[in-house]
Amino acid sequence: MISNDSVANRYDADVLVIGASMAGLLAAAAASQAGKTVRIIERDVLDGSPLPRKGVSQGHQPHVLLYRGLCAIEELLPGFRSELVQAGGVPLDTGNLAWLGEQGWAPIGNPAFELVSATRPVVEELVRLRVAALAGVALTDGVRIAALERDSERHGWIARKADGSVLSAPLVIDASGRASRLPFWLVESGFGGVEVTTVDVGFGYASRMYRAPADHLAPAAGILVLPTPSSPMGGVALPVEGGRWMIGAVGAGECCPPRETEGFLPFLERLRDPALADFARSATAVSDVVIHRRTDNVRRQYDRMSAWPAGLLAIGDSFCAFNPVYGQGITVSACQALMLRDSFRAGEVIGAEHRLMRRLGQLAQLPWEIATGEDLRYSSSRGESTPLQALFGKWSRQLDLLAAHGDLQAQRALDRVYHLVGSPVGLLHPRLFWSALKAWAFGLPPRLPRPLERPR
Repeated sequence: MISNDSVANRYDADVLVIGASMAGLLAAAAASQAGKTVRIIERDVLDGSPLPRKGVSQGHQPHVLLYRGLCAIEELLPGFRSELVQAGGVPLDTGNLAWLGEQGWAPIGNPAFELVSATRPVVEELVRLRVAALAGVALTDGVRIAALERDSERHGWIARKADGSVLSAPLVIDASGRASRLPFWLVESGFGGVEVTTVDVGFGYASRMYRAPADHLAPAAGILVLPTPSSPMGGVALPVEGGRWMIGAVGAGECCPPRETEGFLPFLERLRDPALADFARSATAVSDVVIHRRTDNVRRQYDRMSAWPAGLLAIGDSFCAFNPVYGQGITVSACQALMLRDSFRAGEVIGAEHRLMRRLGQLAQLPWEIATGEDLRYSSSRGESTPLQALFGKWSRQLDLLAAHGDLQAQRALDRVYHLVGSPVGLLHPRLFWSALKAWAFGLPPRLPRPLERPR
C-alpha cells in the first residue's frame, strides 16, 4: 500500500474520480472516510442549483431511491435522510402505495419500507454538497478528460484534459456513466477490448409536473402502474418537493409515450387502469412533458477480463447500467461505495483491483438478473432468459398472484428482494410454497379491491 505522504509528493491525489455522478460522489465519500485525498473531475458545469444537467439526461424523470440505497447513503453520509426531508423530500411508506402489478393490486395500508421521494437533481445536489465538504475532497467541474494513460514510471495513471494539462493518481475510479470512454482507453493502453452485454426492450419515458395537495390520493401515498409484456405501458405518480407531484409515463417498443404535451393525458388514458389519468385530470399541470429514451441494460464485463490493470476501478453505470424502470442504479452504486470504503479502510485496494472488480460485479448481479429477466419477457427485446431467470420469474409471478389476493407474506417477500434488502432465497420460504399449494388445491380468495376511488 502506498502511504499518503509518498503519494502527495508524486501525485495530484490518492484517488482520481472521473465523473461527479451519484456513483462518483459516493465513491469519493468512501475514499475520504478512509483518509484518502480525492480529486473529482466532472465534465458538466455545475452551477450550484438543483437543476437537471446535461450529463444526467434522465434527471427530469421520476426516481425512486430504494430502501437499501437510502440506508447505504445514510451510512456513508450520516444525516442525509434528514437533510433530504428538510429540502422538501416527502417521506412515505411503500406499504401505502397503490401498486398495480401484473396480477392485480398489491395489499395497501401495511407498513413496509420507507422512501423519501424527491427529484433526482435535489438528491444529487445534497450528496454533492456533502461530499465536496469532506476532508481531502476537491471537485472540479467543466473539465473533460480526453485520455487516460498508464504512468509506467510511477505505476499509476495520467488523465489528460481536453486543454492539454494532466492530472495523476495511483488509483483512478471511472464513474462517468453510460457514456464512459473507459473501453477505448483500455484498448489504447494495450489491455484489449471488453465484452459488453446489452438487453434493450426499447422503453421510453415521459414525465410532467403537477400541483396537488400532499394528501390528494389519501390514504394512498402514490400510484404505480407497472408495464407488463401483455400491456407494455405503465406509469407512476409520486409527491416531490415544492408541493408538486411528478407523473411519469413509460412504454416499450411501439408503445412509448409521445413527445408532445397534448398526447400525455391520452397516453395515460390507454393504461390498463385509469388511476394516473384520473390523477392528472384532478391536478394542475405546471410543466411541459420531458422525455428520455436511453433505457437499455448495459453491462461491461470488466470483471471477466483476463488482464485488468492495477490502479483502476469502474463503478456505477460505467460498469453496469440498468433499465431505470426498476429504480436500482443509485442503490447499487451506494452499495458498491460501501464496499469500497471497507476495502480502503482495510488497505485492500491497491494491488487488489481485479478482485475488487469481481466483487463490484457481484453486487450488481442480482439487480441485473431481475432487470434483464423481466425485460427479456417483452416481445420487443432481443435475447432469451436463462433457465434460472425463467424459473425465478415464474415463481415471482405466482407470489405476485398470491399478493393480489391478499397474501401479505408473499408481498413482503417480493418487497424485500425489490428493495435489495433480502436474498431471493427468501422467496423460497416453506410457508410461501404452502400458500401456493393451498391456492392450487382450494382456489384463491377474492382478489383485492382497487385501493383508489374514481373522482366524481
